[in-house]
Amino acid sequence: MRKKIWLAVGTVLITAGIICAGIGIKFYLDEKNAGDDYEKIKTEESTVTPEPEIVPESKEDMVRDTEQPKKQLVLPVDLEGWMKKYPDVYAWIRIPGTDIDYPIVQKEGDNSYYLNHTVEGKKKTEGAIFTEDYNTRDFTDPNTVIYGHNMKNGSMFRQLHRYEDRKFFRENREIVIYQTDQILHYQIFAAYVYDSRHLLLSFDFSDPEVFEGYVESIYEKKGMSNNIDDSMNITAENPIITLSTCNGNDDQRYLVQAVLLSIEN
Repeated sequence: MRKKIWLAVGTVLITAGIICAGIGIKFYLDEKNAGDDYEKIKTEESTVTPEPEIVPESKEDMVRDTEQPKKQLVLPVDLEGWMKKYPDVYAWIRIPGTDIDYPIVQKEGDNSYYLNHTVEGKKKTEGAIFTEDYNTRDFTDPNTVIYGHNMKNGSMFRQLHRYEDRKFFRENREIVIYQTDQILHYQIFAAYVYDSRHLLLSFDFSDPEVFEGYVESIYEKKGMSNNIDDSMNITAENPIITLSTCNGNDDQRYLVQAVLLSIEN
């Protein structure tokens, strides 16, 4: 009788071990192959148009340039093609000096959808680079928060953590966001660890005093473990973007923030 009981227990333990191993292998493969679908789609949808060189402007030029004559925008990606194929795509983010080069999506009415769904709608660990519907899609909000997972294989927003290095922070300050009718140029001014609060539900950024107080609180985080450029004169007239990813702790997020310098349209 005892032998049968031990055999039953052993069978259960072996089965549980196999299941756990299977889950572990699946998780490993999900992490290892994260972003592969995006690379495949990018290859299929890519254009041969080279990206123009961009020279960051000084802080005195941090205004929208609406006086320049209209010219046809030349995008380095077939954004219209992506939008036709995947209706939730509305912009593209590229950070020179990193491999961050992805479409941005937003699922109206379901802010958690792209936490675990790719642009194609496949349920996968890497999810997508996305914004919530608390933000508009034209980047005119005082603070647009863009989310992406920290994947171990280096995909999605993993490379934001390169901004922990002071030299890298100094030398790679540009973010470009493409839309069909405009190209937005941003300059990074902060990269630091923050708590896990929901920024858009915690601060009323539409209030200029709240926005400017928030920016001041960022400047106060300057220190050995954070990279902050407090020389930039950011006011409520200067929209910012916040790139948010995991920091290996459920109670923390790693944020990279940039201010709008100019717009081509």
